[in-house]
Amino acid sequence: MDETLRIKKNRLIPEGGVTGKEKRISIVTGIHGDELEGQYVCFELIRRIEAQKEKLTGIVDIYPAMNPLGIDSITRGIPAFDLDMNRLFPGNEEGDMTEYLAAKIIEDIEGSDVCMDIHASNIYLTEIPQIRINELHKEKLVPLAAMVNVDFIWVHGASTVLESTFAYSLNSRNVPTLVVEMGVGMRITQNYCGQLTDGIMNLMREMGIWQGETKKPRKPIISEAPEDVCFLNAGTAGVFIPHVRHWENLKKGELIGSIIDPLKGAILDKIFSPIDGILFTIREYPIVDAGSLIGRLLRDEKVVKQDKGI
Repeated sequence: MDETLRIKKNRLIPEGGVTGKEKRISIVTGIHGDELEGQYVCFELIRRIEAQKEKLTGIVDIYPAMNPLGIDSITRGIPAFDLDMNRLFPGNEEGDMTEYLAAKIIEDIEGSDVCMDIHASNIYLTEIPQIRINELHKEKLVPLAAMVNVDFIWVHGASTVLESTFAYSLNSRNVPTLVVEMGVGMRITQNYCGQLTDGIMNLMREMGIWQGETKKPRKPIISEAPEDVCFLNAGTAGVFIPHVRHWENLKKGELIGSIIDPLKGAILDKIFSPIDGILFTIREYPIVDAGSLIGRLLRDEKVVKQDKGI
């Protein structure tokens, strides 16, 4: 029996139709089937646009489920193939089904003026709304990212970027593509989704796609130096219990959390902040092994400079 896999798209256009001169933004999510935050962003964007359709002056293409098989099976990759979809781009029309799919996705989105690639964290960590950028494309992408109402823009070194990702493939084809990371896997964090939706609406207004009212975006902290970020890892296996909140300013030596042994009723390890900084990643899934990532801190000097506009 022949089967067909379709990636569905909802195209929103102005009430008067299109002339061919309109700007186009593509909203993409669901590349990883266990990352669901973008589902609510797609819903909320469509709801807001449809409520004031007369304000729409450009094209909005929304792809809620790039990996529908993964979403249906609660699987990060493409089930049965055991492949991470975000390692298949730009694809190959002459290749197997997954390579063909990746190639046709790039073909469909190519020509967009901007693309938003929305991800969540995995089930183990919670992330504040942030945009991650390859330093090769920072000159073009950082000004766009600053319009999207995220808390943090993290510019990575080129050596850490995989060329087989969706965003790299599009950026290499001159389609400015912003990678959003926020929230946690297999969950929807409505306040983060609302924050990002506000930001996308603002970006659409700046692009001339939307003529309605938008909220002024918050000023993000921008990090470009590797030494700005401090990683926290578990020293032993056990159950992690946090003692601080996400996106909280911490002082050096402040207790971040404990690793406990539920069998013996013992505290096995305490994790203290090694620097003054702000906690932008924190462990969500409590079970840890030695070396498990507990969190990430942005150095206080970076936060202070950003606040002062230095």
